[in-house]
Amino acid sequence: MNRRVVVAGASLGGLRAAEQMRAAGWTEAVTVIGDEPHMPYNRPPLSKEVLAGRASFESLAFTPKASAADVEWRLGASVTAARLADRVVELDDGSTIPFDGLVVATGMRPRRLRCAGPLAGRHTVRTLADARSLRDELTRSDARVVVVGAGFIGCEVAATAIGLGVRDVTVVDPLPLPMVGPLGELLAGSLLERHRERGVRFALGRTVRHFTGTDRVTGVVLDDGTELPADVVVESVGSVANTEWLDGNGLDLSDGVLTDDFLRVGGLPHVVAVGDVARFPNARYDDVPRRVEHWSIPTDTAKHAAKSLVAHLTGTGAELAPFAPLPTFWSDQHKFRLQSFGAPVLGRDDVRVLDGDPAGDVLVGYHRDDRLVGVVALGGPATAAKTARYRAELLKQPAPTA
Repeated sequence: MNRRVVVAGASLGGLRAAEQMRAAGWTEAVTVIGDEPHMPYNRPPLSKEVLAGRASFESLAFTPKASAADVEWRLGASVTAARLADRVVELDDGSTIPFDGLVVATGMRPRRLRCAGPLAGRHTVRTLADARSLRDELTRSDARVVVVGAGFIGCEVAATAIGLGVRDVTVVDPLPLPMVGPLGELLAGSLLERHRERGVRFALGRTVRHFTGTDRVTGVVLDDGTELPADVVVESVGSVANTEWLDGNGLDLSDGVLTDDFLRVGGLPHVVAVGDVARFPNARYDDVPRRVEHWSIPTDTAKHAAKSLVAHLTGTGAELAPFAPLPTFWSDQHKFRLQSFGAPVLGRDDVRVLDGDPAGDVLVGYHRDDRLVGVVALGGPATAAKTARYRAELLKQPAPTA
């Protein structure tokens, strides 16, 4: 009887999981289920090149590796429930699919503000449909744009809008600096000045009380009573893990899907999780499980999870080292780039300038217990390239082995 691995989720994590199952030696059936009608595509350009009109929607699609050409894709379908003990998933059309192994790759969805006011004119940026809709709104230079949230997406959208010629762009955030969570105060302060110099306004230390307008948003009222006129609102206030379909299986779903350091879910060797829905310990740093929403994580987790799952399903007993990735992210804003390797968030209490000056191009190191745990470059291409040396240093640091 032909056995089957089901991959729940058809974004980058799902694609890489299918490919890595083949790379790890799984030759039997693989079925990938995804709620969007598209094959997997690259999401980071949605808030930058796509909004700016420098990349077509079609150019974002990934091409699966030849080794995964026989993978079955069930697109436009959602997994609504799973019975892990029975090894069955249920779909939104009422059908069921049995599995021998399951890969949880359902990712995240944008969090929405629960404030009174109309919905029309309010956007998120997560899917192709989101980007298309927002792109149409940003073609007017006289549009008044309010971005709620000064994280990665919020700052990128604000920069893109300015680049398109939109003259009135304001970013609202309850924290005192943009991206201060992942970057710390030194770089966040420098980032704030760079955005201001290019025309972005900020309302920091403020939250949204409600939206004005009847059929469509016309303004954003803040907690101090200030009203910002708005024709377009972009909500970039974090993400929610798509885990509801796993309810009832006794799993820890408090923040994504908790895994062990081999990416196995709930102590079940036939279930693994990949991508930003997975909350895993990183043996490179400590045993604290964390979710990581960086572009490199779907590929890194898929490779390790596939090996774990195939070892169980084939009974090879392959001995694996604990998962120990080196996270990486980048963010293009205006004419500069943020480039990072490691885990800067773990070293925000000990930040040191390694090269350059925060007022210009700068390379910063983040340390925990006097150990370098992350580096971030802010500036032009030459500065971003300098992170390569420190990436090599971070990779040389010992991580636990099997």
